[in-house]
Amino acid sequence: MKKDYGCLARHRGFLGKPPLGNSIDPFPCSPAKVFAAQVSGLSRRLKAIKCRNVVIGLSGGLDSALALLVADAAFNKLGFDRSGIHVYTMPGFGTSGRTKGNAGLLCEGLGLNIETIAIAKSVRQHLRDIGHDGRTPDVTYENAQARMRTMILMDKANMVDGIVLGTGDMSEIALGWCTYNGDHMSMFGVNNGIPKTVVRKVCAWWATRKELIAKGAGSGKTAAAIRDIVNTPVSPELVKGQVTEDKLGPYELHDFFLWNFIMNEMGSTDLRKSATSYFAGRFSQDVINNTLDTFLRRFFTQAFKRNCQPDGICIFPFELSLHGWWIPSDLGVVKI
Repeated sequence: MKKDYGCLARHRGFLGKPPLGNSIDPFPCSPAKVFAAQVSGLSRRLKAIKCRNVVIGLSGGLDSALALLVADAAFNKLGFDRSGIHVYTMPGFGTSGRTKGNAGLLCEGLGLNIETIAIAKSVRQHLRDIGHDGRTPDVTYENAQARMRTMILMDKANMVDGIVLGTGDMSEIALGWCTYNGDHMSMFGVNNGIPKTVVRKVCAWWATRKELIAKGAGSGKTAAAIRDIVNTPVSPELVKGQVTEDKLGPYELHDFFLWNFIMNEMGSTDLRKSATSYFAGRFSQDVINNTLDTFLRRFFTQAFKRNCQPDGICIFPFELSLHGWWIPSDLGVVKI
């Protein structure tokens, strides 16, 4: 008997009536309004806790780039000294020259300092300490890097009396595509409520807007860096050559499934049929089927990560947290 996770969720009463359940178009939005909501949310948090220092790990990828842009705009809005934006790049075993270069260009264009803290030596020592050979690219090899970065950011935040801004997006949270107590953890998640496809749209919008109002060399550098970041394949870069969508499937499909699973209460059968129609000519049936299987499996098995995540900013009509849409971590796989 096929598993219909949508029906399971409705049967157990975990889904409320969706406020906007009509369109299957995933996450309809105005990038400008999404960005404004992020800036407003972060500004409100900083004012509430009387904090003028934030710490960001900038990888040169989409999520951390958007988090930095939001922080920069929030500090400008609040009139805070932008020296309170503490940016760190922490190259590891799989870091590419492209992403590291874009991180530097982005900070240069914004007029922010960026400090490099290489993690390879300390991670190798840690792996030796726990009996890992330091060469096998398994889950321990990958997660040790993510956790080392988080420890550095947390300690740096203590040093400057600030908070660590989380960069993970809603798609990663839905799939549990993060290291538990690594990039999974922060003191405030500015991208928690935004799926990967929208992160890309907001960054592309920001680059175009920046070029239109650019006055000076800095704006050109930031726009160019953001454009290249938008075109860079998504990867955690924990192992050389990693491409996330090669393993998980296209984020366009995951975000489509996420929206329609929650907002339109579609089960697996309806999700497959709707995706086949919506993405006709773009993705093969095999890609749709395999990505849907991945989405459903990971959405349920990785719930424990969502149920203890940091506070963030709710942008769309639902959020994946104990405060919003959630499922028990031990729900398991149930046949209906």
